[in-house]
Amino acid sequence: MLDRLTSMAVFVRAADLGSFTAAATALGMSSQMVAKHVVFLEDRLGTRLLNRTTRKQSLTEFGRLYYERCRLVLAEAEAADALAQKVREAPRGRLRINAPVTFGSHSLVPLVTRYLRTHPEVQVDLTLSDRLVDPVDEGFEAVIRLGPVSDTALVARPLMPYRLIACASPAYLAENGVPEVPSDLARHECLGFAYWSGALSRQWRFSCDGRSFDVSVSGRLQINDWRGLLRAALDGFGITLGPEAALAPELSAGRLVQVLSGYDGPSRPMHILHAADRQMTPKLRSFLSTVVAEFGASKQRRH
Repeated sequence: MLDRLTSMAVFVRAADLGSFTAAATALGMSSQMVAKHVVFLEDRLGTRLLNRTTRKQSLTEFGRLYYERCRLVLAEAEAADALAQKVREAPRGRLRINAPVTFGSHSLVPLVTRYLRTHPEVQVDLTLSDRLVDPVDEGFEAVIRLGPVSDTALVARPLMPYRLIACASPAYLAENGVPEVPSDLARHECLGFAYWSGALSRQWRFSCDGRSFDVSVSGRLQINDWRGLLRAALDGFGITLGPEAALAPELSAGRLVQVLSGYDGPSRPMHILHAADRQMTPKLRSFLSTVVAEFGASKQRRH
């Protein structure tokens, strides 16, 4: 049994090209098959569509009317197929993301809400954690990670370095003095973030005019939650390092004051990761593009 829509397409091509042979060549089928499609339509309609002689063919009066209708039907069918393709390519479904707590809550969440407004058929499960997660074993489709990446099973797209600034409360600075150069930090109470690993937990690096200044710091208080560190700094217990986006409200209100503002603070590389063999679904592709556009390594402003 021949397909009516296919037969319509063959008939239109035969009418456009003026012969079964030309239509057969264009469609990659035999001229006998072209004829079968046209005859199938004529039998179904109970009337002739083409006047055929050994030398030429031409549309009958009804054939001209039917030809115009077939063109409309085929155009609508193509539009419907295009719509189906568009729907298949539209981001949809649940997306599981992991990110560091402070960056996630202050910088990533606003991006996620904008992304969800743009893609109403996507749901995002965002887990904020400062531990090192394995996106494959733990089922995350994308992970934002601070620090170097060495896992070759993951695709790592570079984002802006995660830059930190030093600040303290006005009361602490009034009592203990304002550090003028990075080495002054050695005599101050420096609040530590318990999840910092390696040198950053004991040594803070600043830079200015292409020169780096490493200062060994110490302090009696380490906390594994940024909100706790912020509370301790607001209480005047010491100097803390934190991301500018998280500190902006306190700095603006004057509850904290940036110190060593003439120096660039410590920074850590930041990437968005996904498994190398993970299927690049429309939801994952669009989310990666959104994150890179907002936080990509080429961006200059700080978050």
